[in-house]
Amino acid sequence: MNMQTSDTGAGAGGAGATGGAGATGGAGASRRGRSVRLARLRQLVARGGAHSQEELLGLLHQEGFAVTQATLSRDLKYLRVGKLPDGQGGYRYGLAESGAPASEASLIEDFRRGFLAIEFSGNQGVIKTLPGHASSVAFALDNLRVRGVLGTIAGDDTILVIPRDGVRRSALVAALRDRIPGLREDGE
Repeated sequence: MNMQTSDTGAGAGGAGATGGAGATGGAGASRRGRSVRLARLRQLVARGGAHSQEELLGLLHQEGFAVTQATLSRDLKYLRVGKLPDGQGGYRYGLAESGAPASEASLIEDFRRGFLAIEFSGNQGVIKTLPGHASSVAFALDNLRVRGVLGTIAGDDTILVIPRDGVRRSALVAALRDRIPGLREDGE
């Protein structure tokens, strides 16, 4: 979910086309309409069960909110909504536990919750996670700002860890262990 994080409530595809309660026109109404829409979207996600953005769009449309896919995506990012395993082999949308930025301790906990193993090919690392956890583990790794890690690419249960130029495997392992105590590499 690497998307634009700011939504000013104006512009094409933005929150200006909100519809719904209280939207009667003008800039103040647009902002008020966005607030109402965000509150309702938060309730819909908290209720659980939505498995796709199309599903959420349908629910919002049923309640009179005329939003686009792009606006919904921005709203989900703004509310810190992500896909979580639903316990039945699929996913559902869920809210982050708090509106505050994640602490280092919670990032390490998120990493450990889904992490299974790490292996290397040359200096590139491949992390295996529980099914559906790669995105949250990669998010934690990216936000822990591990020295030597340029970035990550996450699938469903696999993450490619891309080191910065010139960073050797041993230095990357040491940096990972420094930020995530107790981390073990496969084969140890």
